[in-house]
Amino acid sequence: MKAGIHPNYKKVVFMDVNTGFKILTGSTKHSNETIEWEDGQTYPLIKVEISSDSHPFYTGRQKFAAAAGRVDRFNKKYGL
Repeated sequence: MKAGIHPNYKKVVFMDVNTGFKILTGSTKHSNETIEWEDGQTYPLIKVEISSDSHPFYTGRQKFAAAAGRVDRFNKKYGL
């Protein structure tokens, strides 16, 4: 590996701004905001709009109505 060309990999906290869900993980992202984690240490805080805690696919609130509409359009178009 060449020295000096790779970003700094460190532990950061990602927080879903909609639900308040937080996860500590490694990342190369940088932030000026910090948060104190459960272990008593301070980590950079990165706020995200959506995470697995609020995404409709993972929460089971996703609607699959689009597929039914395509089948109906196909049947109407080809007279089936």
